[in-house]
Amino acid sequence: MDANGLSLPLLTDGATGTRLLAAGMPAGSCTERWALEHPETLLEIQRSYVDAGSRVLLTPTFGANGARLAPFGLEGEVERYNRELAALTRRAAEGKALTAGCMGPAMLPLAPFGQTGFEDLVELYTRQAAALAQAGVDLFFLQTMVSMAEARAAVLACRAVSDRPVWVCFTCDENGRTPAGTDVLAGLIVMQGMGASAFGLNCTAGAEIALEQLERLTPYAGVPLIVQPGSLPPQGEMTPEDLARHVPAFARAGARIFGSCCGTGPEHIAALKKAVEGVDFTQFVPPERDPDVIPCASEKEARFITPDVDVGETIPCTPDLLEDIVRAEELSPQGALKIEILEQDDLDIFAENQYAVKDALCLFSDVPELLEGALRAYQGRAFWDGTGDLEPEFLQRMARTYGLVLL
Repeated sequence: MDANGLSLPLLTDGATGTRLLAAGMPAGSCTERWALEHPETLLEIQRSYVDAGSRVLLTPTFGANGARLAPFGLEGEVERYNRELAALTRRAAEGKALTAGCMGPAMLPLAPFGQTGFEDLVELYTRQAAALAQAGVDLFFLQTMVSMAEARAAVLACRAVSDRPVWVCFTCDENGRTPAGTDVLAGLIVMQGMGASAFGLNCTAGAEIALEQLERLTPYAGVPLIVQPGSLPPQGEMTPEDLARHVPAFARAGARIFGSCCGTGPEHIAALKKAVEGVDFTQFVPPERDPDVIPCASEKEARFITPDVDVGETIPCTPDLLEDIVRAEELSPQGALKIEILEQDDLDIFAENQYAVKDALCLFSDVPELLEGALRAYQGRAFWDGTGDLEPEFLQRMARTYGLVLL
């Protein structure tokens, strides 16, 4: 198995931010600025990971997007910070490790719950992704994603500027929910549908939670899984030995990319390296998948349909769309609904109310531009039931770009 040509298994690095704090960075500082002002400290940390066995180093650009830099008055430094920090990481790698352009959450709630539009998110991430691509990163690594909208926007941004692999990690609690309420299984379904080369979990409170949630992903994972637990006292404190002890189970669950997160160090990576080297990955057979069970997802929930799914009556995009969605899901619990987009006003109404969809969603339009607009706005993975007259080439592009399921 590989992730866009990368030989697996692979070891990433461990924590950077908490180690910078331990090295003297004041709490509340802009991590990216402090790292640039103390390059030798950063290089020492990253080189210690390479020495421990890391073959993927993450650039310290987790918060190097305009939204996260703005409170420090540094929104104008996005390009420079990403380029220079990526250059430092490549220097630390010394040809022994890949450089992964790290992108973290912007923490901007999408309208109508915030003031940010989805295209604003795409633009914000495109600016960072373009700088990282210019710096020559080997892949993009979206870490600690907390909302589907930000993860989708970041994937679209990365794929708009580069054909390098995109890896995605969500963070979650013991119930498999991100802070925004998204089930990580829904995250997997949407991200791999959009072309992510690997998907997984990071910054979970310890190895047990990571394993439990990873096992939920296994039956539906068509890409290698990533596991990067954190050591978060008191409930998630994790010794190197504890992390290493879980490696066989991680591997059985499909993990092929291993690392650690907040509160960990090179000793965790060294323990991982030894444990991974002791695993015979050829013994693990991918689970058989029922072709009649088709994964879809809303923004927060994983949903499964069959090829003969009943979508009920088509819902038009009227000013009552929100109420119509709620009513359809309450009164017609067939597990899927169908919304038609026939003109620009319909698209605008759908974009404003798509967050209310919880069941599997069939989108219909006979206008290519409107269907693409709806797929772009929908923060889930929709399906197409074949009732429209659109070119197969166009539908295939929608499947590649937005994960549209073609029945």
